[in-house]
Amino acid sequence: MISEHALQRAQWRKSSYSGGSGGDCLEVTEDFPGLVPVRDSKVTAGPAVVFRGSAWAAFLSDLTK
Repeated sequence: MISEHALQRAQWRKSSYSGGSGGDCLEVTEDFPGLVPVRDSKVTAGPAVVFRGSAWAAFLSDLTK
């Protein structure tokens, strides 16, 4: 389990495909080996959904098909 404090201190990034308008964007961090936390960029103090790295990779693979 990842603590809220650890998530707040993580280095988050948005996709390079995100527009600069600040609209609907997700942020991810790679600070936790084997896990990929994902959060809403507009609610950075809100909750994060944490995926196993393999599940996140499969999700991204399906998006590009």
